[in-house]
Amino acid sequence: MFFASDNWAGADARINQAILDHGGGFTSGYNNGELDKQVEAQLSQIFECDLSVFFVATGTAANSLAIASVSKAGSVTFCHEEAHLVSDECGGPEFFSGSRLCPVPGRLGKMDPAALRTAIARFPADFLHHGRPGAVSITQATEIGTVHSLEEIGRIAAVAREHDLPLHMDGARFANALVSLETTPAQMTWKAGVSLLSFGGTKNGCWCAEALICFDPALSGELAFHHKRAGQLFSKSRFVAAQFKGYLDDDHWLTMARHANAMTARLAAHIEASPHARLAVKPDANEVFVVLKKAMAGELRQKGATFYEWAAPLSHSDLLKDDSEALYRLVTSFATSAGEVDAFGAALKG
Repeated sequence: MFFASDNWAGADARINQAILDHGGGFTSGYNNGELDKQVEAQLSQIFECDLSVFFVATGTAANSLAIASVSKAGSVTFCHEEAHLVSDECGGPEFFSGSRLCPVPGRLGKMDPAALRTAIARFPADFLHHGRPGAVSITQATEIGTVHSLEEIGRIAAVAREHDLPLHMDGARFANALVSLETTPAQMTWKAGVSLLSFGGTKNGCWCAEALICFDPALSGELAFHHKRAGQLFSKSRFVAAQFKGYLDDDHWLTMARHANAMTARLAAHIEASPHARLAVKPDANEVFVVLKKAMAGELRQKGATFYEWAAPLSHSDLLKDDSEALYRLVTSFATSAGEVDAFGAALKG
């Protein structure tokens, strides 16, 4: 019963095979080989537009380079107050970009457009001492397992456009959000106003494959230099491209994301049926946040369940009734089985 993180799951067999299939012979490196170009063309087809793809090792690298590529002297980047960007990346985005991160509040892990407008107003572009707005970043799916609707993305994008700011999307769980909305990659990104996308693969079956996708040709030239300078331009980039080939072919990435989301829905149903637990937030993707008695959490762990205690979101500070309770996060993946989920449900009944 492994629900600690989708990072705990291994690599999908098709993706492993793709690495083996493309591991022999000789080919150009540095994002310029035949396979690299094939994957870029494949992503262009999937997103229905011309785009540039920069392979990186981690989501933190993708996020950091996205912000760095659009930052100016004195830049301020606006993100949700509990975004991975600001809370879990050890200052990486600020280190690589020189841009400060300004947290913006909002319920359910989503930035409030009115609060964003207010936050931007605190930094007039012509007032030297405060710095100036540089970019906006949103997370899809969010850090508490919810998903921005297309309308919500559009409203945030509209505020960014008012101030001529590029919009970045942290898509570590992009596939899970996409299948949850039953929309297209294009509709959830550039058609909604997104300029840069951190396109995650590692949480959904890859072993080390992330990409920064640039939809704006005006940004890609500058981004290439940041990519190289940050040490993310791999000499044997075909091994990342191979993972994405196995990931994307036959919409395998969407099949895996649908499975992970279905396992979360099944897990949430067990939690809702239990008198010993309650959902903190209705899950939209592949993360479940549940309130448990600490004693019950201990019993579940003794029965073999692995999951993490989690800090209550700032917008949900009233989740816990007393000190005997805590919030816990459970994450499903492409490798989660229905049997594991049902075993957890049985343990919760006991």
